[in-house]
Amino acid sequence: MALYTIGDLHLSGSVNKPMDKFGSRWTDHANKIRTRWTHLITENDTVMLPGDFSWGMTLDEAAADFRFLSALPGKKILSKGNHDFWWTGVSKMRQFLDSIGSEDITFLHNSAVRAEGFILAGSRGWFLEEKQQNTIFPTDYEKLVNRETMRLELSLTEAEKLRTGNEEILVFLHFPPVYGDFLCRPLVETMQAHGIRRCYFGHIHGRYAPDAAAEYGGIRFELVSADFLDFVPLRIFA
Repeated sequence: MALYTIGDLHLSGSVNKPMDKFGSRWTDHANKIRTRWTHLITENDTVMLPGDFSWGMTLDEAAADFRFLSALPGKKILSKGNHDFWWTGVSKMRQFLDSIGSEDITFLHNSAVRAEGFILAGSRGWFLEEKQQNTIFPTDYEKLVNRETMRLELSLTEAEKLRTGNEEILVFLHFPPVYGDFLCRPLVETMQAHGIRRCYFGHIHGRYAPDAAAEYGGIRFELVSADFLDFVPLRIFA
């Protein structure tokens, strides 16, 4: 019974969204995910997937990808990424997964989950500084950061309610709260207020330098995008 994490599977079983524009590692990446996952993960393990799971725009379009994931061993926990346009209310998503027989998948959203001796918390997060905004539609930077900070706070509050001893609370975000020169201070300060020591994130592709982990403010931040991990889920040790 072990905890693993891997983000950004970017599956596209029902839509045409090749990922090899981000590098040769993405060639035939669904098969790489299946092969490497099944060689490592057992039915007793749990895998946390922090966002960008499927390119499907709706739950129906994502159904093939949910079936693909459900066929892999282990329990799976999903949180939201910036490309998960299929994401709706948790109750609706749960009903949909039940209807297609994907009962081993749960969602992390304004909530927390106990898994393999840890408690998992998180939100989507936000990556761009206000001066870097270059979005298609007008973006209220302060509103977005405040919303994600609130969601992280809700999740961490729920995580603390689940504690029965000294279990470590781990945070999973899709966007990196610290990366290079970027710092999303409200998210980091929220984690610090709750004593978080480890945070895992995705979103970054095509960068395979070994120093993708960083320490800031007493927290270790670690990149777990699928291509960075070469599609091998990362085991998290106590």
